[in-house]
Amino acid sequence: MLDALTVATSVAALALAAWCGFAAYRDQPTKDWHFIGMAVVSLLALVQLVVGIVQLARGEKPEQGTVIFVGYLLGAFACVPAVGFMSLAERTRWGSVTVAAGGVVLAVLEVRLYDIWGG
Repeated sequence: MLDALTVATSVAALALAAWCGFAAYRDQPTKDWHFIGMAVVSLLALVQLVVGIVQLARGEKPEQGTVIFVGYLLGAFACVPAVGFMSLAERTRWGSVTVAAGGVVLAVLEVRLYDIWGG
């Protein structure tokens, strides 16, 4: 697994969480700029998904099992889009809280992916 990509995705997810957490603190829903941030983080997660699948296809194996690794990859990819859709349904400050929580969850998933791969 590419360590730099994992770190970049984690930092971007935490930045998104802080940004949306600040919006929630100011009692604001998610705005268009937040969705652009979610798209950037989702793109990083997509790149990580592709890199992980390519590494598996090349014969590299994670230390803790392929099935759990793929499961975490898919979960990391789906995390931010899922909370983005949830924040569209909840157009209050709680939509921003949802995205902030999703960013923290994605950062934790990235740490776990690093551990599963054998970092």
